[in-house]
Amino acid sequence: MTARIDHLTTSGTFSLDGGTWEVDNNVWIVGDGTEALVIDAAHDAGAIERALDGRRLSAIVCTHAHNDHIDAAPALAARTGAPILLHPDDLPLWRQTHPDRGPDGELADGQELTVAGTRLTVLHTPGHAPGAVCLYAPELSAVFTGDTLFAGGPGATGRSFSHFPTIIESIRERLLTLPPQTVVHTGHGDSTTIGAEQPHLQEWIDRGH
Repeated sequence: MTARIDHLTTSGTFSLDGGTWEVDNNVWIVGDGTEALVIDAAHDAGAIERALDGRRLSAIVCTHAHNDHIDAAPALAARTGAPILLHPDDLPLWRQTHPDRGPDGELADGQELTVAGTRLTVLHTPGHAPGAVCLYAPELSAVFTGDTLFAGGPGATGRSFSHFPTIIESIRERLLTLPPQTVVHTGHGDSTTIGAEQPHLQEWIDRGH
């Protein structure tokens, strides 16, 4: 059976630099009828576990460590036994939310994760956060971008641990070089495609200065 992509939206809060905002997050589940991998365990471990529907969870992958993307990760790991994977550059952010429980493993640029016979390649895409990663699944013609790239532009870089020129470089070098038909599954909001976003890079740069 070929891997499929399931989508769940969960709601909660995002907190950083003394502010808190209500947010809706996309949780992506890649797998088949037997096993699955979760990208960003946001807000509601129970809802994510129900969406797994009895499948074995091979890993909980964090695109970055802002609290709205990782707040349910330890609870989901406890329920399923799955390891939490995070790029080590985001450990300072992780510890703001989970000071007493670290991730179980590290993500590295170029690393390949396999679920249901489908490869996902880790792309280190810093800028929104130092350890931000995207996951590229060529067999599914999909890339999971967390908060690095959205429909309409790059993720926010106005808060701690973020940097606008770095996110632009990540998008230019690591994402806009993917095939144009690649579907971009984002951390918030609607999906888009690489081809739809490619023509707008200079607009984002001009807007960001």
